Amino acid sequence: MSGFYRRAIVVMLVAAGAAAAAGAPGTQPHGDGPAKVFPGDAPAPILGDRFTADPDAHVFGDRYYVYPTVDRDQWKTTEFRVWSSPDLIHWTDDGVVLDLAKGEVSWANLYAWAPGVTTRGGKYYMYFCADKKIGVAVADKPTGPFKDALGHPLVAPGDPPALRGQQIDPCPFVDNAGGKEEAYLYWGNGHMYVRKLGADMISFDGELKDITPKFSGGRYNEGTFVIKRKGVYYFMWSENDARSPDYRVAYGTSDSPFGPIKVPENRIILSKSGSVVGTGHNSVINIPGTDRWYMIYHRHAIPGGNGFIRETCLSPLHFRDDGSIEPVDVNHPAFAAGSPGEPLGK
Repeated sequence: MSGFYRRAIVVMLVAAGAAAAAGAPGTQPHGDGPAKVFPGDAPAPILGDRFTADPDAHVFGDRYYVYPTVDRDQWKTTEFRVWSSPDLIHWTDDGVVLDLAKGEVSWANLYAWAPGVTTRGGKYYMYFCADKKIGVAVADKPTGPFKDALGHPLVAPGDPPALRGQQIDPCPFVDNAGGKEEAYLYWGNGHMYVRKLGADMISFDGELKDITPKFSGGRYNEGTFVIKRKGVYYFMWSENDARSPDYRVAYGTSDSPFGPIKVPENRIILSKSGSVVGTGHNSVINIPGTDRWYMIYHRHAIPGGNGFIRETCLSPLHFRDDGSIEPVDVNHPAFAAGSPGEPLGK
């Protein structure tokens, strides 16, 4: 190799190292937390100590809880963690609640993704992805520890045979209609599935239903989340691939937890804007006793993020007088400086 080419290679290597140190796109390493300073059009994430995604948020008692995916390269995550807050501003990492790497799930040791948590009868149930199957774990409190309830998946590919796509992204939903409490589990990739859960919350008590919403200009991908407001069921889901800057959230409504889902013409309620891209896989919380709502979602980390390096954010969610949902503003903080946030029990 000539001296000229050796010098050229050295220059390129030095330049590449400088770009990485500067946080060039795609170079931000795992193991580092989100940045501390953001562009003017990008509010800080709410979970500032780790890269996280697919956040599942709830109010349990006097605290808010978020159960996200903890990002690893190629989505090779092994643990589930939980964060909690008294006010949606100050968040505490409450630690690992279930760990595949420690053998706490006998049928899987990798791909710990997108948990969905609910409570019923004084117990807490976490439906989780592991090895691209869905399991269920039970705990006595929101911070766990959660214990695998079955010793085998609740949902696995081909069981039942009608299942199509990946069996991921579980969303439990407990409904109280006409004074009768019923629970449902939604999930899917490419298809949105639902089954009624049994009273024990770890088995099914109903047939599988494919309720994939139909619309033009896009398709359902994953990340179903369900809420109920004023008697209307709102179904939310993510479109496009999680690695795409165009990952986004759409919604539809129904009069039943089994659909059919009516999709409005303006279905997109969360999408990229400015330096904020890859917005998707959301959950929603309602402030108890009010009609105030917040969407919790992930975006590609800023700077240098991608589909494997993401951060969890929060924005207000607003309903119009006709019940339709306004697009979410991803470019401003949910709370002004000095705000007390949304303290519970006040």
